Amino acid sequence: MSNIDAVLNSIDANLDTSIERLFELLRIESISTDPAYNNECKKAAEVLVADLASIGFDAKLHETPGHPMVVAHHDGPDGAPHVLFYGHYDVQPVDPLNLWDEPPFEPSIKEMPDGSKQMTGRGTSDDKGQLMTFVEACRAWKSETGSLPVKVTIFFEGEEESGSPSLIPFLKENKDLLKADFALVCDTGMWDRETPAISTALRGLLGEEITIQAASRDLHSGMYGSAAANPIRILTRILAGLHDENGRCTLPGFYDGVPETPDDIKEMWAGLGFSEEEFLGDVGLSIPAGEKGRSVLEQVWARPTCEFNGIVGGYIGEGFKTVIPAIASAKVSFRLVGTQDPDAIRVTLHDYVQNALPADCSVTFEDHSASPAVHLGYDMPEMKKAAKALTEEWGRETALTGMGGSIPVVGHFQDILEMESLLVGFAQDDDRIHSPNEKYELKSFHKGARSWARIMQALAE
Repeated sequence: MSNIDAVLNSIDANLDTSIERLFELLRIESISTDPAYNNECKKAAEVLVADLASIGFDAKLHETPGHPMVVAHHDGPDGAPHVLFYGHYDVQPVDPLNLWDEPPFEPSIKEMPDGSKQMTGRGTSDDKGQLMTFVEACRAWKSETGSLPVKVTIFFEGEEESGSPSLIPFLKENKDLLKADFALVCDTGMWDRETPAISTALRGLLGEEITIQAASRDLHSGMYGSAAANPIRILTRILAGLHDENGRCTLPGFYDGVPETPDDIKEMWAGLGFSEEEFLGDVGLSIPAGEKGRSVLEQVWARPTCEFNGIVGGYIGEGFKTVIPAIASAKVSFRLVGTQDPDAIRVTLHDYVQNALPADCSVTFEDHSASPAVHLGYDMPEMKKAAKALTEEWGRETALTGMGGSIPVVGHFQDILEMESLLVGFAQDDDRIHSPNEKYELKSFHKGARSWARIMQALAE
């Protein structure tokens, strides 16, 4: 029997004990955003350190100004690649508690009408269940061969769900401790229940709040109507000008650094069976509103956006007040792709707004987030190896997908540790992360561990 066959058999034979180890971790109320749970967060970190040490890792708890980090090392064969596996042990708050069918920190397994099984409880999918798939793969490799096929550093964070305030300082202060050839990040999902996926792109984010001041005070619309500048009218005209009739952003240079999606990738996406009608129909819509000539998947995975997230001005209380407000404001965000420069786009936006203002009006800006996109090369050798391993495990061609949102740690790994990431996870869209009744498919956990075992072997070859 080959090593990988023995490892996979071990994962299968020890599934029940693997689930119990996960359940021990799930019972810990590691809610990072609430100081009342500080001790629970530390307890979760300590449990992970002890578990990793039990399978031969040099595992340590590293204190931070917030919640501790877990870092563990295990040697691999000479010449084998060195991977950094990242996950987070903290979880979201459980409110509203009355909407949970079962207590959120009392995990259980439920059999569904179709015969599938789900693990329920806070953290099952985001991210304790996901990170333990990799730990269990390592455990099986150690139990069957006494070693790992690659050199592994494991890095578990305890503040991902509360903004990661300690992450950047920790990365900067511990570059040597965490440096590897590339990272493995598990905080992602599959395309569907049967189709594995590797996320190849994360859009960046730029946020800006624009406030326009016209008169020195609110004005009576009968006395000043038409004569006085109305900041709502000015603001909405400016916002409307940010898009053309084809749904493209009009800012000069906005599309600098935006790559075209390769034809073979677009063909792959077209073959995924995605229904634009169902996607929009689920939220009561039917007509794609983005760039004309682009599929919905391309719009949300591979194209930049300019969106308006909130607008305020004048009287918005009950009843009616005939007022010309002195101030109006809007929150504007941009999702970025390729090598778009968020700082350059911010400057261009400021110039556009200021140039569109009447001479007797003023504008102030409040800068919010600014992070570039992350894109991994479709021809990245490690990606090809991982995709082949996933296909072998699931019996379905691995989908190379994009993500409309962002995972900040991936960008930090690029900028601070100067390494790329492979984004492989086994969550499902209906796992209800951040919501009551979070769940994780038992199949995702079981085959997730088998998948990581195969990926480690593939990376070593």
